[in-house]
Amino acid sequence: MRATPAPDQGLLLHQAGVTLSGKTILRDISLHLTEPRIGIVGRNGSGKTSLMRLMAGLIAPTYGAVTVDGTDPARDRKAMLGKLGILFQNPDHQILFPTVEEELAFGLRQQGASEGEARAAVRASLARDGRSHWAAAPTHTLSHGQRQYLCLMAILLMAPRTILLDEPFAGLDLPTEARLQRRLAALPQRLVTISHSPAGVAGADRVIWLDEGRVRRDGGPEVLAEFTAEMGADRGGGC
Repeated sequence: MRATPAPDQGLLLHQAGVTLSGKTILRDISLHLTEPRIGIVGRNGSGKTSLMRLMAGLIAPTYGAVTVDGTDPARDRKAMLGKLGILFQNPDHQILFPTVEEELAFGLRQQGASEGEARAAVRASLARDGRSHWAAAPTHTLSHGQRQYLCLMAILLMAPRTILLDEPFAGLDLPTEARLQRRLAALPQRLVTISHSPAGVAGADRVIWLDEGRVRRDGGPEVLAEFTAEMGADRGGGC
């Protein structure tokens, strides 16, 4: 009999801050993220990627607290496998193995699946996506967009409740971007998308605007409209 899933507690940050090499990167971040689609926007250097790394447990808060479904992500990386997935901007920073099948099986093995169980799950996943021919393909032979999709497939095999997306459409051509947008839109997982481009978070239920390491605005689509207006005004201001 399958155990009843634990209640979804979302991502909780309580007065969290990060200081690296004596420089304050994030300060006094308090957020409770539970909505299905969340966008985090800000200028380059505003702290967006640092916030993603903080939520993922890749860096620990200098002060304050961060939990994902009640677990500290920096202290229990194994527990995070089934709670939180991360799609990095550059798939080459994420792919570890020489073949597609090995790459897809890795997370499942980390979660305790046997080699046979992992292989069967990977092949079933590839078949559902019409990509059975990818199984033995060397990962370096895939295009940028295909490697990005491979990373997403690896995340989905681990069935996390929340997926963090760091500029997921960067470097993609328009047809590949459209296909990835459709795939992401259909997912049941909570998606937290980090982008400097308003188009990257269009349609989000909640938008958080970071500015100089702080939350400047937190609300609905009106926040995105305000951010877009300010970015447009800055571009029109001349030199």
